[in-house]
Amino acid sequence: NQYRFLIQTFGGPDLYRQKKGKYTRLVGRHANYGIGSRAAVRWLEHMKEAIEEHSLLQQDEESRSKLMKYFTYTAHYIVAAMVYMRTDQLSGGTKIDP
Repeated sequence: NQYRFLIQTFGGPDLYRQKKGKYTRLVGRHANYGIGSRAAVRWLEHMKEAIEEHSLLQQDEESRSKLMKYFTYTAHYIVAAMVYMRTDQLSGGTKIDP
């Protein structure tokens, strides 16, 4: 799902929409995992490491910077928005989709 989501988010084909529907429901899909600030920071550390290791991105500071800005905003948005989630908005799960 993350692959589909990122491809679509950054201008590729709508792979995520084809699988999950019109709306990403980003917060609702993650709500069951109890993501807090520490988890968001840890996830960002992993994403930064992955970006730095990617051979094509090593030569592209602009893309690395844009990816990290997007990931930083998104990680903290999920944490903040969970405060306002209602139970009828939850759409996440605890299993990986096939």
